Amino acid sequence: MIRSLLIANRGEIACRIIRTAREMGIRTVAVYSDADAGALHVRQANEAVHIGPSPARDSYLVGEKIIAAAKATGADAIHPGYGFLSENADFAEAVAAAGLIWVGATPQSIRAMGLKDAAKKLMAKAGVPVTPGYLGEDQSPERLQAEADAIGYPVLIKAVAGGGGKGMRRVDASADFLDALASCKREAAASFGDDRVLIEKYILSPRHIEVQVFGDTHGNVVHLFERDCSLQRRHQKVIEEAPAPGMDEDTRAAICAAAVRAAQAVDYVGAGTIEFIADASEGLRADRIWFMEMNTRLQVEHPVTEEITGVDLVEWQLRVASGEPLPKRQDELSINGHAIEARLYAEDPARGFLPSTGRLERFRLAEGIRPTRYRAERGGATQSLEHEGAIRIETGVAEGSTISPFYDPMIAKVICHAPIRRQAALGLSRAIWDSQVWPVRTNATFLGTALVHPDFIHGRIDTGFIERHQEDLVYPVEAPGWLLSQAAHAQVAAPVAGPMGFRLNAPPVTEVRLSDGDQAYVADLAVRLSYHQQHHALVETDAEASWVTLQGQSWRLVPARFDGAAAGVTADGAILSPMPGRVLSVEVAAGDAVTKGQKLLTLEAMKMEHTLTAPFAGTVAELNATAGAQVQVEALLARIERGEG
Repeated sequence: MIRSLLIANRGEIACRIIRTAREMGIRTVAVYSDADAGALHVRQANEAVHIGPSPARDSYLVGEKIIAAAKATGADAIHPGYGFLSENADFAEAVAAAGLIWVGATPQSIRAMGLKDAAKKLMAKAGVPVTPGYLGEDQSPERLQAEADAIGYPVLIKAVAGGGGKGMRRVDASADFLDALASCKREAAASFGDDRVLIEKYILSPRHIEVQVFGDTHGNVVHLFERDCSLQRRHQKVIEEAPAPGMDEDTRAAICAAAVRAAQAVDYVGAGTIEFIADASEGLRADRIWFMEMNTRLQVEHPVTEEITGVDLVEWQLRVASGEPLPKRQDELSINGHAIEARLYAEDPARGFLPSTGRLERFRLAEGIRPTRYRAERGGATQSLEHEGAIRIETGVAEGSTISPFYDPMIAKVICHAPIRRQAALGLSRAIWDSQVWPVRTNATFLGTALVHPDFIHGRIDTGFIERHQEDLVYPVEAPGWLLSQAAHAQVAAPVAGPMGFRLNAPPVTEVRLSDGDQAYVADLAVRLSYHQQHHALVETDAEASWVTLQGQSWRLVPARFDGAAAGVTADGAILSPMPGRVLSVEVAAGDAVTKGQKLLTLEAMKMEHTLTAPFAGTVAELNATAGAQVQVEALLARIERGEG
């Protein structure tokens, strides 16, 4: 049995693994970079080892440092979590060669399933249905475009060594293919060190269905049913659930059996996920579901499977890695209720979902069983409902933590398990909308609204859901007058800056001036609040401020002090960096004439590319950006002078 475990990861998955290891009596060792010196996973582990500078390539991706840390601390096993080195066969071999236990798939399985083209050929041989496409060795742009033209548009370009939505582009027309191919290859090379791609037919009404499989060293393989991960943005999963809505028993039996065959074909050991693409234009049918890829690791969304099966998948990983057989047979596994997970990201949907960084001055999420009276005002679900769901939080941060630009911006996973899907959706939406995060921006409003959208509630989902409904899902949340009044009442009851409203020998002042640091508000104490209003938002007051949360948006309100300061205004035509990052390419030169929407330059941040375009037709009057340069948020990159007419 494993006695001491090093977790070769960070953030919420490191904390998740530490929790189970602690319950099993296993000592834990964390590793950390400069940016993570004070991180939650470092504080929770029994011991922690510094492994290098903040960039992942200098720390979490350096296998030699991680193995050295394990040897130095007396660890006898390494758990890679997900991402980073979790699907690196060379690292898995190096761990074993160092005399350590690798908590993951065998190097042979990782290699067999790691290259998407070879994996599809292997799956087809094993009788697993695969999507039509091009898997050939000729990677010339001319051959790839010819194959895409023959398959018929739309097509999907995918990195052979890819995963996590990186190195993936949808192309709708032949004229757009070469630009998309070049961008995809650059991203694939930067993320995986391999720019090879494959081409697939893009399904117009696709559902992303995946099956959790588990194998042991005794030849046993089981499935733990399916998950639906169709709600995605830029090929990144946003909301996942189990079981898949609309999945009948015959289709479930067929797809799960295919997943088990896929695992058996590579003698699979450990936790793995077989991902399928389903054509949902006529509902979920076994003959319209095809193999996409296998992830030879624990998935981000594994908690929804744990919730409906009652299984601790991390515990299973540790037991199987120790040589034990699977704790349960297939006939001992069943589905109980419905679970939905939402990924809470530090990003700003109002600014194109750009990452948001900084210190979490306020970070409070709801957890536990929550009987709730609920009323939604967006997305069409306006009726009041009683429901109960168990809320689970997985996070790697705490109040006071800093969100850095070096890593994935996910700050928490919020999961709701309930008897039926509708209850899980409504319970999760309320928990998300009640999240208190400040001043870092999050996608909480967006997530909560998606969960109560009529199409989601009724299971009318596919991977185009977010793009179709973006106007419904992304909107500003302003502090309404009744909410400001509630905050003002809270400050009067527990004043944050002395007595408010009292005047000697004169009528009391009923107006209270509040400020969130950027904007001043006037709240009326005379406003009478309805029961619904009093229970529709969160208002908490401490010695310094009132914290107000409505539909996932939080404000810190204090008595306003007017000092004559004015907000700065960005000059018309200025192109500012929306985030810290690196200039990947510059497509224009000073003096060039540009058209509205023309690409000016490309930024890279958090391993994703962001294109900046001309806001209107005109001339490049100023250009400060150069390829390869590091820039800070709101740095002036270029200025466009509007053309006449």
